[in-house]
Amino acid sequence: MRVLIVEDEKKTASFVRKALQAEGFAVDVCHNGDDALVAAITTPFDAVVLDIMLPGRDGLSVLRQLRERKNTTPVLLLSARGEVNERVEGLNAGADDYLPKPFALAELTARIRALGRRGGESKPAVLRVADLTLDTVTRQAQRGGVTFELTTREYRLL
Repeated sequence: MRVLIVEDEKKTASFVRKALQAEGFAVDVCHNGDDALVAAITTPFDAVVLDIMLPGRDGLSVLRQLRERKNTTPVLLLSARGEVNERVEGLNAGADDYLPKPFALAELTARIRALGRRGGESKPAVLRVADLTLDTVTRQAQRGGVTFELTTREYRLL
């Protein structure tokens, strides 16, 4: 999965990026709302993790702009504001999920995987080139009838 992380706090963004990359995600990072909107419009992402309080354009504004442009990329909002009315506002603005800070990385990763399972365009679970197949769900490759278990790095390279 290709994920866009939008977080103005650079330490948090770096921490999340490294954790997601270790899980096999391809990760891009933006630190403000204006850059995030451009990135989300010009690059196909499988999911966006979007902080609400950002310099420049705030996260809810970015989200509304994406939805107005008919961009259906799944969005998970992150925010230090976790009150019910704030979560409802984010979901009503078009978010697919909402995770208040602080959060556990395991939960963030699980939520991103869930967004990928139900989000956007349907993608084939098995990719084929000649006699090579790659199952994107099980992360197994098969060539000439032989199945290979792949490490995270091998899967990403393939």
